[in-house]
Amino acid sequence: MTRQPRQFSSTGFYHIVFRGVNHCHLFESSEDYEKALSLLEAIKKDLGLEIHAYALMSNHVHLLAREKTREDIVLSMRKLLGPYANWFNRKYHRSGALIANRYRSECVEDEVYLLQLVRYIHQNPVLSGAAKRITDYRWSSYREYVGSTAGLVDTGFVLGIFSDNPKRALSEFTAFHEIQETKDLSNPERKRQTEEEVFEGISSLLDGMKPNEVCGIPKQERDRLLSFFKKEGYSIRQIERVTGISRSVIARAL
Repeated sequence: MTRQPRQFSSTGFYHIVFRGVNHCHLFESSEDYEKALSLLEAIKKDLGLEIHAYALMSNHVHLLAREKTREDIVLSMRKLLGPYANWFNRKYHRSGALIANRYRSECVEDEVYLLQLVRYIHQNPVLSGAAKRITDYRWSSYREYVGSTAGLVDTGFVLGIFSDNPKRALSEFTAFHEIQETKDLSNPERKRQTEEEVFEGISSLLDGMKPNEVCGIPKQERDRLLSFFKKEGYSIRQIERVTGISRSVIARAL
């Protein structure tokens, strides 16, 4: 299935990963997985957080979530990681940090990458050897999508990308997951650049013009440059920070 990426004008989608410190296990029993999911369920109800995919692995977790207001992801992780670590430490009579380096996240800005992430997250148990088939793994959101379980995940948005017809959407969704995701999407911050690197990179595309001058040039030329920056691999957020042009204006230009 071939599709052109649709930009999200005000995305709010984030890929979040957190890991056990020194690769230690975050989950030792079914009760532990259920505790983490119950905390996520409470956070979803409290903040209106949308959860679009997850995989709870023995020593790390992948989440694809969407916040309604800025900083909801930060607040959600605070409500999840601290309470879970405290509960786990009490249960297993351990002390010290459980989560390595807090958590990592990246903003997801088009639907093609979003679908790649959903597939990668659901295939993670197979890639790691925790299951032979994605349908076998109990602690991912895949079975919610195909109807085996229900509750935590907002499946409608992702299925709606495939088709407005529910049966066709599910058929295309399952076929899409039969194709192995070849990109390594395990580390959201691997490709992140510093502010200085982004500034220098965009400046090098401007032939002497400063990035903050782009907002003052004629609209047609401005929009052409904004599209050019995106094609060169810069995210809407990076372009916004360097040029000072609002995210909504950039999204409309794209």
